Amino acid sequence: MAKIVFLPHAELCPEGAEVESLPGETVLDAALRNGIDIEHACEKVCACTTCHIIVREGFDSLNESSELEDDMLDKAWGLEPESRLGCQTRLTDEDLVVEIPMYTVNMVSESQ
Repeated sequence: MAKIVFLPHAELCPEGAEVESLPGETVLDAALRNGIDIEHACEKVCACTTCHIIVREGFDSLNESSELEDDMLDKAWGLEPESRLGCQTRLTDEDLVVEIPMYTVNMVSESQ
């Protein structure tokens, strides 16, 4: 089992968090299972960018992004070379350090 270290995020995990992942689990599912409520407006089907994450350590161990994920990421706020969508990023046996961006682009947010 790999662990994911989530860097501090003012709203979602102010102290940061370290969680254990399940084999083949996505970063988003591991976060949600551990009470880190990363937004996921499209219900995890790679149709938005609300679960955008930046992988600060362990990026090379991840599955490659698909063309659809790359197209979605082009619309993400704060895009970096190590950006991924949490719903599409499957864990391997290597630990990750992940940053959740401060902002997200959500055209269909119901909380506004």
